[in-house]
Amino acid sequence: MIASNIFRLIGNLFTDVLFLPFKWLRLELATTDLGWWLSNGINWLFLVILLGLFYYWMKESKRFFNEGTEDRA
Repeated sequence: MIASNIFRLIGNLFTDVLFLPFKWLRLELATTDLGWWLSNGINWLFLVILLGLFYYWMKESKRFFNEGTEDRA
């Protein structure tokens, strides 16, 4: 009985609380002309973040390679 309540609590947390921004975004995108720009803007934001993280990773990899501390098999 307790395990069932825990899983119901987790399910309610996700459906009633954590997914509310996505529900709002879905309704906003369906009702306005701004929706196309908003959805693509979010995609571009994620792409810029991803490219920034990739640049940082490559920069650190080059630094370790130049120092000779890279793990070579």
